Amino acid sequence: MPVLFDGGCRWALQGKNVTYGIELDDENRLRHAYFGARLPRVTDLPKADSYHFPHESPGGPGVRYEYPAWGSMYYREPCLKATFADGVRDTRLVYEDHKIEEGEVPRLIVGLRDELYSLRVSLHYRIFEEQDLVERYAVLENVGGEGITLEQALSAVWHVPPGSSYRLTHLAGQFAGETQVYREEISPGKKVLESRRGITSHHANPFFALDWGDATEDAGEVWFGALGWSGSWKISVDHDVRGHPQVSGGINDFDFSWPLEAGASFTTPFFVGGYTSDGFGAASRSLHRYVMDHLSPTKGPRPVLYNSWEATLFDVNEEGQAALAEKAASIGVELFVLDDGWFGERRDDRRGLGDWWVNRKKFPDGLDPLIEKVKALGMSFGLWVEPEMVNPDSDLYRQHPEWIYRFPHREPTESRNQLLLNLAKEEVREHLFEVLDGLLTGHDISFIKWDMNRPFSEPGWPEAPPGRQREVWVRHVWGVYEVLERLRERHPGVAFETCASGGGRVDLGILRLTDQAWTSDNTDPYDRLFIQEGFSIAYPARAMMCWVADPEKWVRNREASLSYRFHSAMMGSLGIGADLMRWTEAELEEARELVEKYKQIRDTVQEGDQYRLLSPREGRTTAVQYVSRDRSRSVLFALCGVRRFTEPEPRIFPRGLEPDALYNITVEHEPVTGAALMRRGVEINLEGELSSVMVEITEVRAG
Repeated sequence: MPVLFDGGCRWALQGKNVTYGIELDDENRLRHAYFGARLPRVTDLPKADSYHFPHESPGGPGVRYEYPAWGSMYYREPCLKATFADGVRDTRLVYEDHKIEEGEVPRLIVGLRDELYSLRVSLHYRIFEEQDLVERYAVLENVGGEGITLEQALSAVWHVPPGSSYRLTHLAGQFAGETQVYREEISPGKKVLESRRGITSHHANPFFALDWGDATEDAGEVWFGALGWSGSWKISVDHDVRGHPQVSGGINDFDFSWPLEAGASFTTPFFVGGYTSDGFGAASRSLHRYVMDHLSPTKGPRPVLYNSWEATLFDVNEEGQAALAEKAASIGVELFVLDDGWFGERRDDRRGLGDWWVNRKKFPDGLDPLIEKVKALGMSFGLWVEPEMVNPDSDLYRQHPEWIYRFPHREPTESRNQLLLNLAKEEVREHLFEVLDGLLTGHDISFIKWDMNRPFSEPGWPEAPPGRQREVWVRHVWGVYEVLERLRERHPGVAFETCASGGGRVDLGILRLTDQAWTSDNTDPYDRLFIQEGFSIAYPARAMMCWVADPEKWVRNREASLSYRFHSAMMGSLGIGADLMRWTEAELEEARELVEKYKQIRDTVQEGDQYRLLSPREGRTTAVQYVSRDRSRSVLFALCGVRRFTEPEPRIFPRGLEPDALYNITVEHEPVTGAALMRRGVEINLEGELSSVMVEITEVRAG
């Protein structure tokens, strides 16, 4: 049974290799009991006793509440902080009931309630047995007659075993340098990872991992988690001198307030956590499978994509796009995407945003002739939109200046000549749905790239009552989710890509509703190795859109060979963003062969298990391997960065193969067993800086 109950006061959630345990203490409060390697029985759980030094408060560091509320003498990061109608700001939660729901993904729901007030908290747990993951969220309900104000409502707190040598791994970065891997020792105090920008952000990503300081890619205990929220978020790593680390996370409490009227409820985002004794690589593969098998709205491989942006910028028209489409089809592209510049009076980024009607000067007969041309070439058609934004120089803004976030008496701040629409307003959400639904209903469009090119500022909502002004941070994200959900329901065959000026909106929440993510506006093939490595820590290759681009574009891409650029991009969902009109026939022919090769390995890359063999952070060679789930096929990419004189080529040790199986490998003359490949490694000679090779490993099967 995946959910165990001892009939009294203890519960255990069981994965294949993990157990998560909770129990009630003598005061009927819910405490964390265990999170680690699998224990066979609920009675195996250690008792969640706390200890106190002399004069230590009852809420001291040894007390590990499962969903701590601020009150009494609890001084660590709480999940819940509330103010009741009479001004009391103290919450004390006790056990009320529980329910176990069987099914494909079993669920445990534990009900807590304040001792005196009408606040009920339902803690929801789902156990994903195959992935060894626990998914958690809370539902906060006002079950009485007087109002309650929530001032902090996090999703969960994760407790790990006491220890003083923990190390934190997290993802941080900037525009054009997203998802960089950072690893640091945890010292006493509190480390806060967060976004206050209204979106997930380029600067931090809602993922964490803790280890004892000695975990590697392949070995060592790791506790890890990722938050499903696409707005302002916070993950707090709280550690004390006696070695009691805890990680809390959810919606950022900065500028947050949520009135709970009588009968109302508030549901937090989901927070997924896991444990492995097999290192960071196993943690990543667990999250990858969770996204692919349980979260992603669609299954199956992503098509090879061409996007016209870097070739034309805003200078788009039917003739030019048709010519690009012919070139794209000739090299095997399956999806042609028309980017910015097709709508309104859009000639640059100063005008037209928000006017989602076809520019008839650029497309005299609308989009249909281009779409039919693309389809006749054997491709499907996609379109770029940025629904949440508006230029002041647009028909939409002139008609509805009250639709943006703003504070009275303040001039709104423009960024990229844009302002942000207030999706907390029902009329704004309805307008966006009607416009996008009209585009998809009126045209044969199979793909939408949903962009968002600026964060929040002046998050005011003048029409809202004073007590509800700060809801905008949450209601905007809910609005994006709502519009996407309605569009997916109305147009189930349309795929969506999340984009926010690059990788500014990548998280489990948006991946529940989109099929892939634009990883970064930085398309340099070497820089991308660092960005893609960090992305892979939490998210699967199938969701990672990677482009082959031209050198010397706006990000000053390096002069690298076409094969190097392709190999860098083939490690995710392959896209092409170059100006194909400038490519020679020899380049087009080479690209055609590489696209065909990618299609042959696509299932393995996008659906298989990923192994980070050599990190670009630790040497000049990057090596990444993908293995099909049945272990019969594998592909390995090795890419050289900056060469140091006399530095030897490293041997590369594949992973994930069947030890006794026999494999053909493209750099060996004879079949080799999986055990031999994994233990003695593979010698790969790279020919200088920015050189690369792709190695295929295929099981030899009888007959």
